[in-house]
Amino acid sequence: MQQQNKTLLGITLVGLGIIAGVFGLFTWIVGGRGGSGPVTRGVDGNPSASVPSAGTKDSLKGLKNVPQGLFNYGGSTTWIPVHELVNETIVATFPEFQLRYTLPSTGAPGSGTGIKMLLDGQLSFAESSRPLKDNEYEVAQQRGFTLEQVPAAIDGIALAVHPDLGLEGLTIEEIQAIYKSEVTNWSELGGPDLPIGAYSRSPEAAGTAKYFLDSVVNAEAYGANVVFVGDTTTGLRRILEDKGGIYYASAPEIVNQCSIYAIPVAAQNQSDDFIPPFAAPWRTGQACLDSENTVNKDDFRSGDYPLTRRLFVIVKVDGEQDETAGRAYANMLLSSEGQTLIEQAGFVSVR
Repeated sequence: MQQQNKTLLGITLVGLGIIAGVFGLFTWIVGGRGGSGPVTRGVDGNPSASVPSAGTKDSLKGLKNVPQGLFNYGGSTTWIPVHELVNETIVATFPEFQLRYTLPSTGAPGSGTGIKMLLDGQLSFAESSRPLKDNEYEVAQQRGFTLEQVPAAIDGIALAVHPDLGLEGLTIEEIQAIYKSEVTNWSELGGPDLPIGAYSRSPEAAGTAKYFLDSVVNAEAYGANVVFVGDTTTGLRRILEDKGGIYYASAPEIVNQCSIYAIPVAAQNQSDDFIPPFAAPWRTGQACLDSENTVNKDDFRSGDYPLTRRLFVIVKVDGEQDETAGRAYANMLLSSEGQTLIEQAGFVSVR
């Protein structure tokens, strides 16, 4: 069984590994071809984030004020599935609106590094899997412009555990205790006598890790026993190797795996109401390879799944070409066609 799981994980992680390699070696250019209703419940960032209204119900072809030129963008790796589907359509519809994904000069790509690059003038707009922070607004004001976060999709955070762990689910309180290192053995939570191996990406670079720390763990820092990994591929491999391991990421990155288990979650004080991040039933082995698991869009959209959040386009409000580009991109995502493509990418539309 263990050997089969390793084989299946190797198959299903190929896509993630390839994407990670692309990020590590190349600047992904899309466009030039020369190089590449808010959630009403659940934990979320900033409910005051604005949504463009003009033209957002039109198809892509009907959108106005789309600038011409090459525009750098970057940020959250959670957005990778959106790039693969949406940007190809944007290129075909507006060939003069060229997009180039730009990596940070140091460190890994993520929401935090992308927003910093936007503040430093390296990007025209950024993508984030967490809300803007107060100090980021302050830096923008000091530099003579403001930032605006435009929600474009709904995502859920899923937690991956070893398929043999045998727990029905986890409550928010239990997740907090795990990532604060307040519990260190699964037997303390009604599971087997196994040490808990809690894994996470660094909150300094990864928007998902920062969001999870602030909005789920509700702490200033992760517990002393939390082990930081560089990417989701590494985190999932650790789960396969460590029967007591647990790792979290954007739901589309977790739910489509065939060798781990995306464990259901219950809201605070609702330990008898576990809600899965996947659309039931959960498939494993060959059944999963034949028909992959998909995210629980209904409960993500309603907010009944406790770990829902929004994904944002970060617009640089400066009255210049960068602002025009950022707003055009946000409007493309919020068009009827853009929202359909977001759903196909594994996320949930906001409209």
